[in-house]
Amino acid sequence: MFTGIITDIGRIVELEQRGDLRARIATHYDVAGIDLGASIACDGVCLTVIATGAGPEPWFDVEISAETVSKTNIGRNGWGQGKRINLERALKVGDELGGHIVSGHVDGVAEVVALRREGDSTRVTFRAPEALAGFIAPKGSVALNGTSLTVNEVEGCDFGVNFIPHTQKMTTWGDVAVGQLVNLEIDTLARYVARLRDWGV
Repeated sequence: MFTGIITDIGRIVELEQRGDLRARIATHYDVAGIDLGASIACDGVCLTVIATGAGPEPWFDVEISAETVSKTNIGRNGWGQGKRINLERALKVGDELGGHIVSGHVDGVAEVVALRREGDSTRVTFRAPEALAGFIAPKGSVALNGTSLTVNEVEGCDFGVNFIPHTQKMTTWGDVAVGQLVNLEIDTLARYVARLRDWGV
């Protein structure tokens, strides 16, 4: 379980296809404190740590199944060497919940369709898959590339999010560009409300 508050920007340093895709990710985390089997959200995808290493550039390895590759931007944008990704370690009991409850189970991929400056901030318009658009509400929460964000407005499948300078600096959102594909996780509450509605509860 995560909160959508990014705590590091990692970098892909190595990729290898071994049946599943294996990735090595450079990090600023103290890898001595990361247990094998720990969960880390990598651009919003909950992945299991299978190895770690220190040295001049600490790193951890994860394995990514074909299912995960097909459902996320990993298999569409592609995770190439040097790509920067948002990282968040799993929530611990007693930690501050600064964002919203995020599972790290990506529901689909959204596309950046427009950008505009608003003062020091950047307003970004995303286009969600039609099957997920109904779960996104104005002033509700979404996780995009693992970042907990507030939805400003919704029109059909398009929705807008405002990125303040701090968010752009502390995450990869400072690199956002039109056409970019991003991992989308809808709010867990919206998911269950819709399920109850379908059952007529």
